[in-house]
Amino acid sequence: MNIVPTEIPDVLLIEPRVFRDDRGFFFESFNQKLFDDKTGTPVPFVQDNHSRSQKNVLRGLHYQIQQPQGKLVRVVVGAVFDVAVDIRRSSTTFGQWVGRLLSAENQQQLWIPAGFAHGFFVISEVAEVLYKTTDYYAPGGERCILWNDPELAIAWPLAGEIPILSAKDQAGHLFKAAEMFP
Repeated sequence: MNIVPTEIPDVLLIEPRVFRDDRGFFFESFNQKLFDDKTGTPVPFVQDNHSRSQKNVLRGLHYQIQQPQGKLVRVVVGAVFDVAVDIRRSSTTFGQWVGRLLSAENQQQLWIPAGFAHGFFVISEVAEVLYKTTDYYAPGGERCILWNDPELAIAWPLAGEIPILSAKDQAGHLFKAAEMFP
């Protein structure tokens, strides 16, 4: 496992060691001890989520104000542009975002600690995203920041496409009006 820091030091790109041959490939997608050792952060994962979305679906920017979740995100089918936004007021990177292409082909993962809003945009015909979380889903604490907030100015790779959004994501709050972490 190779750990690559991003522009926001707490968000990490994880490159697993992949063994390929003419039959296909094999890799260990998660190892708790190795993850803790490499990141220097003992993290208990309690829930795995799996979503499937069609091309141009944009999900996010989601977070839980109560029971905040860290997420380890990977794509097993297709490709997405995955985004994390720092919403910790005390952070030196507050209000900054980082985005990475995650795909079944590159097999990279993104570690997004608690205190970040998360979203992704599907750039392939279909994508399946798996992510481990550090706390359970708590619908009462769920919040959403508007995906196209002008203050954040996220460079989504839309290529002229109009994203497909849920009603919840269409009704997201502007960044300056959203509940944040201390």
